[in-house]
Amino acid sequence: MQGGFVTTHAATRGFLLKDVWLIDGSLYKADAHSWLAPRSRLLPTVRIDTEIDRGAVYCTAGGNKYFGSWLIDDCLAYPLASAEGTPITTAHPVGLHTLGYETWLNMKPTRLLNAFINELVIFEDLGQNRNRHLRFRAMSDQLLSHVKPAAHPGVFILRGDKGELRLLQNELELAEHLRAQRGFRILDPMKADVPTIVAACAGARTVVGVEGSQLSHGIAALQSGGSVLTLQPPNRFADSYKHLTDRDKQHFGFVVGTPEGTGFRIDPIEVERTLDLFPE
Repeated sequence: MQGGFVTTHAATRGFLLKDVWLIDGSLYKADAHSWLAPRSRLLPTVRIDTEIDRGAVYCTAGGNKYFGSWLIDDCLAYPLASAEGTPITTAHPVGLHTLGYETWLNMKPTRLLNAFINELVIFEDLGQNRNRHLRFRAMSDQLLSHVKPAAHPGVFILRGDKGELRLLQNELELAEHLRAQRGFRILDPMKADVPTIVAACAGARTVVGVEGSQLSHGIAALQSGGSVLTLQPPNRFADSYKHLTDRDKQHFGFVVGTPEGTGFRIDPIEVERTLDLFPE
């Protein structure tokens, strides 16, 4: 977490496969299988609704399950896919935010449940390499082009009891404290559409909130030099966002809470002390 070492990230690579079946959210090529989305039934019906001459899959199992992974991973692979053929994703249910971001990012995916694809390109896009950095910045710039960013101290993105439970018992109290003491905006993404979300996050110098997918809204709009502060449950630690901040010349910090009831609590003063550690 303190840095001080060099990591070599993997290159982004594409692979061309021929004669591939997409059946109920899974890809099949000969005796190989790749699961992309949960099956709609225990034993899928083998049928073909569509035949694609040349396509490229940009979705991932993680992106189909977690919104944050979809926004910061799958959306980055979409330009790669659209350059290679028909951009393909699975026909899993999508929410209002997904459709809103697709509109603002000019994404026009082909959603398929069952298909036969004569030529299919799949991607290995895990390394936080230079090309991935450039694609993320291009995505951020495209989102911000729809609003008029003005610099402000930060945005506190609420999580509440949504998604996998990481209940910050004093979340609203902490958010209000940062609004009063630091001039932060408070955003509840579950009560806002994409234009409202991007407008609230645009220009923020710091993104704060419980570690989770909801923070990806703010990170997608965060510029170089900005900071991300995650509020960590005491029984679960994840630092996936640090890889993004390192890649995009941003700063990362965290505060670990103390157990309380079915969730945890974080001292507002400890949050302020941690914010003071970030560069101006």
